[in-house]
Amino acid sequence: MNKQQKQEQVAEFGTKLSAAEAAFLVDYRGLNVEEVNDLRRKLRNVGVEYRVVKNTLLRIAIQETGMKGLDPYLEGPTAIAIVNDEPVSTAKVLADFAKDNKKFELKAGWVDGQIFSANDVQRLSLLPSREVLLAKLLGSLSAPASNLVGVLAAVPRSFVQALAAIQEKKGH
Repeated sequence: MNKQQKQEQVAEFGTKLSAAEAAFLVDYRGLNVEEVNDLRRKLRNVGVEYRVVKNTLLRIAIQETGMKGLDPYLEGPTAIAIVNDEPVSTAKVLADFAKDNKKFELKAGWVDGQIFSANDVQRLSLLPSREVLLAKLLGSLSAPASNLVGVLAAVPRSFVQALAAIQEKKGH
């Protein structure tokens, strides 16, 4: 790779990292091609770009973004998962893959300006997805209104039932 190609790759990574919601660093050492392709497919399904990159080039690209805290993790073979959407689904894919493949190792992550250790990424993977959280929030917000409608509907219903019971008692 010549100097021009390296500069282009650094610029490309800088642009992608600046626009990213999150990024995760992993050590892929020991994985075979089939396993790496499986991981790429799983990450692509959640809209994530997975790239193997030279640490020096990634370090230069990171310096131009807010991800400077990832520098200490750029040791040994490194791949990066660049997330443009919510990071929980990516953390789930990576954590599940790490459970199934003992050679695969989570190094660190960057989410919303904070550095996450490998343990933090594992904990992040245990959270429900954004969609599930939004559904729970919507259910919580609509519950009081539904309960109020039920209470308001119960008053006339009870009144009608009381009138029906009186009418039945009088024999009409």
